[in-house]
Amino acid sequence: MPHSNTNDPRNRIDAIRRRVQTRLGALSGRSRLVLMATIALVAIGLASVAATAAIDGHDPKPAAVAQASDQKALTDAAQHADRSQRTAPTPAPTKAAVPAPKPKAAAKPAPKATVKKAPAPKPKPKPAWVSPMPGAETTSCYGMRWGVLHAGIDLAKPAGTPIRAIGAGTVFSAGWAYSGYGDSVVINHGHGYYTHYAHMSRHAVHIGQRVVPGQVIGYEGATGDAQGPHLHFEVHHGMWNQINPAPFMRARGVNLGC
Repeated sequence: MPHSNTNDPRNRIDAIRRRVQTRLGALSGRSRLVLMATIALVAIGLASVAATAAIDGHDPKPAAVAQASDQKALTDAAQHADRSQRTAPTPAPTKAAVPAPKPKAAAKPAPKATVKKAPAPKPKPKPAWVSPMPGAETTSCYGMRWGVLHAGIDLAKPAGTPIRAIGAGTVFSAGWAYSGYGDSVVINHGHGYYTHYAHMSRHAVHIGQRVVPGQVIGYEGATGDAQGPHLHFEVHHGMWNQINPAPFMRARGVNLGC
């Protein structure tokens, strides 16, 4: 068997090719393709250098230098392919996805301050007893007059002034019922008490009607035995048993000026 010349470039290329092919068998598909393309390019370069040296008769030393460089490139390519098979490339770290900022919730409007309305003042309770002619002038009180008992109190205002019930009760009589009293009204307040309103120009209630304190029952006049428009007011404890109206009304919060 003839001894091979190790200095022959072609022998060296064959040795490197066998070495590369051995390592190609262990490479993955992509790495193998890369290495094969690199070897093909180097082989083409070596063949061109050898052919040029043979034809032109140039000094083989530069070619030898080029061969050595190409051999080194083939060797590096084989080793690179071998390393790529052994060591998988470390994937570049991926940046963690930054969550999109949550949309800010619309600011809730501040609750309107509720203004509490002051409670409406309670109406004052109506009094149970009132004057029969509020604001009137007292012209005569209860007592003896010219030797005769004046059995009531006289109150005067302009003719036609309303006359009012002093308290709650039921109309006992209304109209021209008693001599000298003219058009008059009598109200029964219960517990034996009656009030008598005389000399009216006209009355405004009827017998049996229920009345409340301050209700209009007639209008001031001068009917009956009267010298001018006025109200003759009496209080009876038992009908025709007249008593002084002044203390009776004061006990009920009403001052008639006597």
